[in-house]
Amino acid sequence: MNKRLLTILSLLFLLFANAASASHIVGGEFTYKYLGDSAGFRRYEVSLSIYEDCYNGQPEAIFQDNPAYLALYLQNAAHTRINLDTNIQFTPPAISVPANFSNTCVTNVPTVCLLKKTFIKRYALPPSPVDYLVSYQRCCRNSSIMNIFSPGDNGSTYFCVIPGGAINSSAVFKNYPPQIICINNPLVYDNSATDADGDSLSYEFCGGLLGASDADIKPIPTPPPYDSVKYIPPFNAKSPITGFPPIQIDPVTGTISGTPNRLGRFLVTVCCTEWRGGVAINVSKREFQFVVTDCSKVVVADIPQLSDAPNTYIVNCQDYNVPFVNNSKGGFTYKWDFGVPESTTDTSTEFQPTFIYPDTGTFTVKLVVNPGSTCPDSITRLVKVYPKFNAAFADSGQQCPGLPIIFQDLSSATIKPITLWKWTFGDGDSSFEQNPVHTFRYGGTYNVMLVSQNIKACRDTAVQQVVIQNFKPTAGDDTIIVKGEHIRFDAQGGVLYQWSPSTNLDNPNVRDPLGYYPDTGSYTYNLFVKSAYGCEGFDTITVRVVGQAYFVLPNAFSPNGDGLNDVFRPRAVGYRDLKSFRVFNRWGEQVYYSETLEAGWNGNYKNVSAELGVYFWEIKYIDRFGGEGVMKGDVTLLR
Repeated sequence: MNKRLLTILSLLFLLFANAASASHIVGGEFTYKYLGDSAGFRRYEVSLSIYEDCYNGQPEAIFQDNPAYLALYLQNAAHTRINLDTNIQFTPPAISVPANFSNTCVTNVPTVCLLKKTFIKRYALPPSPVDYLVSYQRCCRNSSIMNIFSPGDNGSTYFCVIPGGAINSSAVFKNYPPQIICINNPLVYDNSATDADGDSLSYEFCGGLLGASDADIKPIPTPPPYDSVKYIPPFNAKSPITGFPPIQIDPVTGTISGTPNRLGRFLVTVCCTEWRGGVAINVSKREFQFVVTDCSKVVVADIPQLSDAPNTYIVNCQDYNVPFVNNSKGGFTYKWDFGVPESTTDTSTEFQPTFIYPDTGTFTVKLVVNPGSTCPDSITRLVKVYPKFNAAFADSGQQCPGLPIIFQDLSSATIKPITLWKWTFGDGDSSFEQNPVHTFRYGGTYNVMLVSQNIKACRDTAVQQVVIQNFKPTAGDDTIIVKGEHIRFDAQGGVLYQWSPSTNLDNPNVRDPLGYYPDTGSYTYNLFVKSAYGCEGFDTITVRVVGQAYFVLPNAFSPNGDGLNDVFRPRAVGYRDLKSFRVFNRWGEQVYYSETLEAGWNGNYKNVSAELGVYFWEIKYIDRFGGEGVMKGDVTLLR
């Protein structure tokens, strides 16, 4: 073989490999059907459906999807593979999925093409104490997906679990996934399923799974466990697409609703759980890519979502009267159906009507904009009417810092039970208990809020102010006096005071007793204080009695701004008054002067830092007997 031919073949191989790994698969799902027993085996028909982008996808890549590789594993500790089929041909024909979109109502309809291919495999399985798992893997996802990391380098895993014990057919999604989703326009998509066994179904958003890589685009499916894709914040498995109102899935009906507010391609996975006798027996997963585009719709029917409940206009828990808001665009006529069963008079042609419902219940309201015209649009929302519901509460206990306050829920509901209580206490703390006990650390006025909700999603809010007394009992500052002197105490914080011991006090049961100390010593008093609200607290104070008056001054200080020893000031014990406090440099210049003890010298002279070295100080004072005196010394300034 010559080199030129070898080069051409190599290029063809690379082109074929790239085509095979192209991002044309945009979703997939497994279902299975129980066919009956035969010779002690349970027969199942398993269907794998994949959705192919036939507009952007390369034909070679689409061609390579056939055949599919399916592996069957036991869900034991070793995940034993018991069957592998690498030649499962899809069951013709490939279905061209309809866009289900009115072109006449959009000025710039995106071009779409979507194929659904189904691969069918039948298994005869013995009853087993462990479940069975059927798996399929393929690479790669569309590289423009916005809500997960590295989508173009990672593929998908689709699987289903067949119970080893219970006889079961899986749930089957009823509708095709949507192809065209318009930004800033309400989305209401029925993603519900049916179940042949009559099992109860619930729905939720869940995580997509990583699968094959670009190195092996269609591998033999590996056994579980399978890793989840990694979502780019703020996206996650439960919130895969942004919207206002948020994109939600109703856990009961499977309806996906909300108003998408960001252009792009988003991976969305829905899990449908089958419940039998209150026990989950199976989960069916559908993975798809939602593409939000700028559709420029001429007519948009829009009833806003005023409730947190999925696709719900309002939950009216006060009366039966519901005023409707119409946010539609491009309309000139309107037809409302308020959803009362077996009623023919529950309609209106007003732009924003008000309707009085005859009873409690959940009603499906439909609004058609421009009915009968060439360009109509419609929307449905739920209205829930369950009056009455009122949130209320009471509190009890001493309203003092550090003491427990008991909160009692007094919410009332016609339809019970009440299922949710959320308390916020105004100090940063919260609780989800029905009747919480909370302690406020500090005095002040706190806005306490209770949000309660019943089983029908009726919600109400109650707010009350709780006043906690600013109770700060204090006996005053520790002090030093000279023997033979009196001191007048000055306690604060209450209306009742008790000092103990009562040594040297003229009255231990008043706020400001007079203490007299004929001899030296140290005296510590414990003070009990009670406020007008009944708050109780304690504090202590120490009185040290010395033999004679004195000044305390450091022999050095360092005004460098570190907060330690930055100011040179005297402390006086036993003197009646200070006449002056002066500081001089070595040339006799006065660098500081004061007639009080509070300020002190900060080491500056004429607004600049004084030189390092020794400075001299002089204090003139009046003693406790009225005599005048002078005291001198020196201090060293350091930095």
